Amino acid sequence: MPNEAHYLDIVLLGKEYRVACPSDQHSALLNAAAYVDGKMRDIAGKSRNNLPERIAVMAALNIAHEHLGLNQEMPEQHQKIESEIGLDMDALRGRIFSMEAELDQVLKSQ
Repeated sequence: MPNEAHYLDIVLLGKEYRVACPSDQHSALLNAAAYVDGKMRDIAGKSRNNLPERIAVMAALNIAHEHLGLNQEMPEQHQKIESEIGLDMDALRGRIFSMEAELDQVLKSQ
């Protein structure tokens, strides 16, 4: 059955997670998990604060920033998509940077 639930165990920053994943997507998910784990380990190695939640949020922000940066390589196509769905990428990037600065400020005060 194509919609049958399949599960895959992945490890992020030493913690195991079981996630639903179609069997034909296992390889792609393992690659994604390895990439996220690498980002998280890089952040953990550079950060004085090793709260897993903070590391996960910072990794998510970094990956989103990378992804959004890749979108600059094809501006015409992405401008069309942005206008069709009403998305302001500059505002989104600014919000990501703002969130990162706010997280740093909050965590420094703890």
